[in-house]
Amino acid sequence: MANAINWFEIPVSDLERARKFYENILDIDISITEMGPRIMGWFPGNPEDRGATGTLMKSDGYTPSHEGTVVYFAVGDIESTLEKVDASGGETLMPKTSIGDYGFIAHFQDTEGNRVALHSIK
Repeated sequence: MANAINWFEIPVSDLERARKFYENILDIDISITEMGPRIMGWFPGNPEDRGATGTLMKSDGYTPSHEGTVVYFAVGDIESTLEKVDASGGETLMPKTSIGDYGFIAHFQDTEGNRVALHSIK
């Protein structure tokens, strides 16, 4: 079984400042990519390796705060998972959305008011 968490996003106001900070404290290189309206600083990772990776995220709707990061759970079927979210007292915030070659994502609010997300290749 794969790890339950496969992706994270850390909201930033100043991507260059955040990139330098994380490169410095983690001794890594972060590559910058634009995906539509999103500008992302990718943490190093290999899809074949175990564990999670993610990005720094500069985009509308991403506001740095003490409220936390967005955690993505790997699922086989986003739509059926969102049905369970809604039936269990949560709320779909963003329906299944393509991210090109990287598959699909969706966001939901859990019963505690946290913003959480899903990722699937199909």
